[in-house]
Amino acid sequence: MIAPKFRVNRQITRRGFTLMELMIVVAIILIILLIAVPKYNNAIMQANEVAAIRMVGSIHTTQAQYQSQFGKYAVTLQELGPPPSGNPGPAAADLLPGDLAKGKKSGYNFQMQGTPGGYTLSVTPENYNSSGRRSFYSDQSMVIRENWGPEPATAASKEVGN
Repeated sequence: MIAPKFRVNRQITRRGFTLMELMIVVAIILIILLIAVPKYNNAIMQANEVAAIRMVGSIHTTQAQYQSQFGKYAVTLQELGPPPSGNPGPAAADLLPGDLAKGKKSGYNFQMQGTPGGYTLSVTPENYNSSGRRSFYSDQSMVIRENWGPEPATAASKEVGN
């Protein structure tokens, strides 16, 4: 007797992912984002703060150049910036880039005021705890001072790095 031949096709084709697999992947991505985004924001704030400190140093250097050229310190950042047209002069010495001369750069606001013997420079974050956590203060002494917190730094604040 000949046995009947039965063929059973057990091959199951599977296309795509199940809903449960997709939910697990999404959950893993969300957990990674919850860990990474705050660290990324902190890194951005730290980079902004370091850039602000370096720009304060640049302003000190340009103030020294301005003082040697014109016999006085500039009383506004615009005096250190590029001229709107024409040649550089005391009203616009072309020593700083235009965006910094306008008072905003890398998430910080820069304000300079003239004093009888020099100048003061106040540097504050545009959005506290978003673009920066520290404010800075400096003057013709070229000592940079910092304040951790929303209050602006002053001449009485501690020096950067101390």
